[in-house]
Amino acid sequence: MWCQVALLAAVSSLALSGSVQAAGKTKIVVGDDDGWATAQMRTQYNALKSAGYDVIVSAPALNQSGKGSQTTTPTVLDQPCEFDTCPTGSPAVGSDSSDDHINYVNGFPVDAIKYGINTLAPKLWSGSKPDFVLSGPNIGSNLGVVTLFSGTFGAATEAALEGIPSAAISGASGAEVSFTTASNKTLASTQSADIYSQLTLTLFDSLLSSSSIADGILPKGVSLNVNYPKIDDCPSADKFKWALTRLYWNPLSTDVEHCNSTHLPDETSIHFSGDCFASISVFNASTKRDADADAQGVVLKKLNSLLTCP
Repeated sequence: MWCQVALLAAVSSLALSGSVQAAGKTKIVVGDDDGWATAQMRTQYNALKSAGYDVIVSAPALNQSGKGSQTTTPTVLDQPCEFDTCPTGSPAVGSDSSDDHINYVNGFPVDAIKYGINTLAPKLWSGSKPDFVLSGPNIGSNLGVVTLFSGTFGAATEAALEGIPSAAISGASGAEVSFTTASNKTLASTQSADIYSQLTLTLFDSLLSSSSIADGILPKGVSLNVNYPKIDDCPSADKFKWALTRLYWNPLSTDVEHCNSTHLPDETSIHFSGDCFASISVFNASTKRDADADAQGVVLKKLNSLLTCP
């Protein structure tokens, strides 16, 4: 099949040096709900590869935002893939002509992640499943009740239900633009894609350096919802801080003790605090609600050195 091919600029070797040491051969499937050919998706893919991770993209052929955890049967395309990256009549699933690790599925985000976990991963990794599923970075925030409708969140949920540690990652800046624009460093979407990719590498460094894949990167049935604020006042990755949060504000909840409180802040209030905080919420994949204090505590222990009290 025909696909557009372009070289993407990787983030600097200085920013990635720690990731190379932490990554090893950790196997990651990356998906989203905005589509397989966005600048954000391909920038994240290239950043992870440059950092030493073994990565497969399995994402929708078209923008499928707002599909939540819906599923469908992938079908032959009755229109071109987004940004004309494959023609009308292309198969229900396909790959980039120059890189078989970059794949589309003409279905919903959950369908793409399931294909990545159960078909692509065993095929490309000699029978192995992924060690982690990264859903995102989504173009736009996914906060609170919005997560119930998010395909990015739905894909991360599906991975956790299938026993694969996962995270849904979203960024407030950027627009849905083609990966062919990613070499233009003057574009706001390129700048945000680069910064968010570096932030994700920082998160992975912290998570994986304190985790054994054999012992479990995250508690079973648990996933992370991560939101990056706008880059307007946070022009580089080193300007960001990290906060442990919860999906929903609930004064009656008892969370893990952190920052001298058993009530974690909700991610929405942290996101709009104006202090360049990236929020990390721990959620139960079965309920799509906040995980209990025990699960939060496991994540807190793994990420404690990364976190700052708001």
